[in-house]
Parts: sequence; C-alpha cells; structure tokens
Amino acid sequence: MARTWELWGNVIIAGTFALPLALLAILLLSRHRARAGHPAPLRTSIAEVGIIVGTAPWVWMILTPSSGPTGVGLVPFADLADLAGAPWEVVLVQVGGNLLVFAALGALLPVRSRAMSSTARVAALAAAFSVLVELLQYALRLGRFSSVDDVILNTAGAAMAALVTRRWWAGRIPAATVPR
Repeated sequence: MARTWELWGNVIIAGTFALPLALLAILLLSRHRARAGHPAPLRTSIAEVGIIVGTAPWVWMILTPSSGPTGVGLVPFADLADLAGAPWEVVLVQVGGNLLVFAALGALLPVRSRAMSSTARVAALAAAFSVLVELLQYALRLGRFSSVDDVILNTAGAAMAALVTRRWWAGRIPAATVPR
C-alpha cells in the first residue's frame, strides 16, 4: 500500500504544481511573444512548454539512481524477447513507458518548428537523445540496465507521436504564421 501511495502520491503532487506552472508559463511566454510580433505566439508557447513538461519527468525518472539490475544490452530485440514470459503488467510498463519517454517531443517538435516537420528528423533527434540517456545511465552507474531496445522503443514512440500530430505540423501551415 505504501508503495502505491509513493507512486501515485508523487504523480498527484507533481500534477498539482506542474499543471498550473505550465499554464502560467504558456500564458507569459505567449504574451511576451505576441508583444514582440512573433508569428505564432500561442502555438509555439504551447509546443515548447509541452515538450518540456512531457519529456523532463521521464528523463528525470530514467536518470534517477536505482537498485535494479545493471548492464548493457546491445543486441536489438533481445531484451524485448526476454519479456515474452513476463506478466502483462511488466510488459506494459516496460514497453509503454519506453514508448512515452520522447512522445511529447515527437508530437510537439514538428508543431513548433518547420525544420522538424519530418518523421525522419524527429526519429533521428529522438534516437540521438535516447542514446545519450542510455549512455548517461551506463556512465553514471545509476543501477539501471542500458539497452538498445530502449533506444528503439523511445525512437518509435517519438515517431508515432509525431504522426499523430501531423495535421498540425508547422510545415503544413502557411509560412507567414509559423516561425522558422
């Protein structure tokens, strides 16, 4: 019971503070940009704050020291194959969690920037960040297992999230309303 409260209690507390702060940041950033004549102040403010709020907690969690198994998995899909006999909850947390790590980045970066209005570019950036995070886990000896499968799932999650928001990508909107 105490473990459940630790997990959900932290989520509730973080949400209580993070959401109002995120909304305030969007408001202030948008107003500042509107006064400066920015072509899409609200759109870019929502995208930027959303990227940070949607990605930072995952990266924080990944880079938090743990007492779990350590090591490196360099064979693609080997660690995912090991999950075949695991309970569905474990599979859901492992696969679903990794798909969500850079989902906010993947969904909102093409909305924010015309230069990132490409699934391939989003995937490349997510893969680079994911490799960096896995290298940090290993180099900092955080008690976590670094795996190429995590990179694959993080990248896939960002690419899928980008495709979900394709309708709103900056590259699909008239140039005069989107910043470079």
